[in-house]
Amino acid sequence: MDRQPAQPPQDAPPPPRRPSDRPAPVRWLFLGLGWLFVALGLLGLALPVLPTTPFLLLAAACFARSSERFLDALLHHRITGPLLRSWRQHRALPPGVKTRAIALVVLTISASVVFGLDSTWPRVGLSAVGAGLVIFLARLPVRAADEPAPQPSEGSTQTLR
Repeated sequence: MDRQPAQPPQDAPPPPRRPSDRPAPVRWLFLGLGWLFVALGLLGLALPVLPTTPFLLLAAACFARSSERFLDALLHHRITGPLLRSWRQHRALPPGVKTRAIALVVLTISASVVFGLDSTWPRVGLSAVGAGLVIFLARLPVRAADEPAPQPSEGSTQTLR
């Protein structure tokens, strides 16, 4: 009697793809985007109008599709690592990050609108951008203070989803 090969269940998720499974042009595209998002995230450390966290999350997602080495570097970095591991494990920001980010955005946008701009339309535009950024940041979930911060593990290169 001929036996059919076992089929995986229809609702089973596909196995995660390794970056090396992707065609080279796709890997290079994701690698370039990852570095672009890292650069924008670093700019966001100095310019409060640019949010650092979303750019680092995008960079980690791009590196997960292009380079395990760079993903590990982000996950184990002393500054970016805790934030990314918290997002990966809890799908939430560490306590206090959202409050500080919103405060910095409101402070810098307000200072720019009041002291830096002379014309009405740039003030309106910058205020709209600031309001949108505050709304975006306010919608991000925050991890409960009693939940432990995730620690890096060896070989932790799961795909960020």
